[in-house]
Amino acid sequence: MDEQIQEQELSQEQLSELLQIRRDKLTALREAGKDPFVITKYNVTAYSESTKSNFVDPPEGEESTMTVSMAGRIMSKRGMGKASFADIQDKEGRIQLYIRKDMVGEDDYADFKKWDIGDIIGVEGIVFRTHMGEISVKATKIVLLAKSLLPLPEKFHGLKDQELRYRQRYVDLIINPEVKDTFVKRSQIIKEVRTLLDEEGFIEVETPVLHTIPGGANARPFITHHNTLNIDMYMRIALELHLKRLIIGGFDRVYEIGRVFRNEGMDPRHNPEFTELELYQAYTNLDGMMDITERMFRRCAENVIGKTVVEFDGHEIDLGKPFERITMTEAVKKYSGVDFDQIPDTEAAKAVAKEHNIEFEDRHKKGDILALFFDEYVEDKLIQPTFITEYPIEVSPLTKKCPDRPGMTQRFELFVAGREHANAYSELNDPIDQRERFMAQVALREQGDDEAERLDEDFLTAMEYGMPPTGGLGVGIDRMVQLLTGNYSIRDVLLFPTMKSLPNDK
Repeated sequence: MDEQIQEQELSQEQLSELLQIRRDKLTALREAGKDPFVITKYNVTAYSESTKSNFVDPPEGEESTMTVSMAGRIMSKRGMGKASFADIQDKEGRIQLYIRKDMVGEDDYADFKKWDIGDIIGVEGIVFRTHMGEISVKATKIVLLAKSLLPLPEKFHGLKDQELRYRQRYVDLIINPEVKDTFVKRSQIIKEVRTLLDEEGFIEVETPVLHTIPGGANARPFITHHNTLNIDMYMRIALELHLKRLIIGGFDRVYEIGRVFRNEGMDPRHNPEFTELELYQAYTNLDGMMDITERMFRRCAENVIGKTVVEFDGHEIDLGKPFERITMTEAVKKYSGVDFDQIPDTEAAKAVAKEHNIEFEDRHKKGDILALFFDEYVEDKLIQPTFITEYPIEVSPLTKKCPDRPGMTQRFELFVAGREHANAYSELNDPIDQRERFMAQVALREQGDDEAERLDEDFLTAMEYGMPPTGGLGVGIDRMVQLLTGNYSIRDVLLFPTMKSLPNDK
C-alpha cells in the first residue's frame, strides 16, 4: 500500500490520534532499546542528486558495485510484502530506496515497516537502476536516526496556506523543493557579491547595529534601551555613516553586508528588517558606482542563474545589455509631460502639482514636488534596468551637488521591474555644506517629519578631518534575490519574515 501522505483536512480528534500513535511508537522503540535520539553521528558519504549523476551502468550481465552511505527524511513508502520501496529526501533532492527483508535482516525490515513518513533514516547500500529505469539504492543496512512526531502535509499550496508557510518555514522547506532552491541561490548571490568586491580590492567590515543617533537614511528607527548606560539606543536604519568614518580613517574601499531595521510598513517590497549591502570607494564618483552596480547584477545573473535574461512579474528583464541612464527631470518629462526645467520656483511647482492631483505638504519645495511626480508617473514604468540620475537636493541630504545643475545632486537609483534596487551617490565631503544639510533636516523634524535625518556631531567632526572624493552605493540584497529568482514578495526570499504574533505566542 502506498503510504505517502495524502492532502486532507484532519479533524482535531484525528490529528490527536495520529500524534498519539507516533508517540506510542517512540515509547516502544525506547522500551526495546532502540531510541533513535541517542544516536549522535552517522557517516554520510553520498547525496541523492550527485549519486544519480555519478552513476554509471555496469556492463551487461554484471551488477553494480557502487556503494553509498546516505541519510535523509522518508517522504513516501510503498510496501510489497518481503520488499518495499521508499523515497528519502536529503540536502540535494530525493532518491528511491529498495529494501528487502533478506538483505537488511528480518528484525530491521520489521522495524522499517513501522517507520513513518517524516522519519529521518540512514541507509547503506548499492546503487543500481531498476527495471523502470530509476536510479535507486538497494539497502544493505538501515537505521532510524530521528523520529518524526508530527505528520507532514503533502504540500503547502497557493495562497491558502501562505501565512503558515512563512510561520513554519521548516515544513515549507521540507515539502517544497523550489523554496529551498531560492535560499540556496540567495546564499550563492551573496557569495558572488562578496567575491566581486574582494577581487576589486574592497575590505569587508562590521559596524555597530546599535546606534545612539540613527542616521544615513530617512526612516523611522526601532528604539531600545541600554540598562547599564541608561540611554535609549536605536537599531541601525543604514550602514552609511560608520562606513564613511572608515573612508576618512584611510580605508579606501570598504563594504558591509548586514541587517538594517526600519519601523515602517510591510508589503511585498518591505520587511522591518532586511539585508543591505553598502560599499564606499575613495577617489571615484557616481559613474564608478554605476559601473560596479552593473557588473554586480550581471555577474550574479550569469554565475548563479546561468543567464542574463530573467523573468520577473511577467516581464523578461535583460541584465546583459548596458543599463539605460536618464535624469529624473528627463524621466518626469517623458512620462508626465511636465518639464521641471521650465518651472521657476516652488510656488509654480505646487501649482503644477495641483493641476495633476499630486498631493504635497506645505513644507515641500520644488525638488520635493519633482520627486513626487517621479513616484506617481515614472517608477512603475521602468521595467528594464535604468539608472535615474540627478536627484533634487531636498531628498538627498548626503550627496554632492551637481556643479552645473543648481538644486540637483550627483545621485542615482537603479530601477528594475518598476522597483528600486540600488541607491548611490558621489558622496558629500564638504563638512560645511554637510552641516547646513543636517540643519535643514533638523528643521524638517521640527516641522513634523519624523523620518528626517538627525544632527550627528561626531560624523561632522570626522568630516572636518578631511574626507576624500568618494562614491557610495547601497543595494537591497533581498530585492536583488527577488529579481533573480522570480519571487514577487520579499517574504519569499527571507527565511523567517516578520509575522504578527498569534494569540498563543509567548
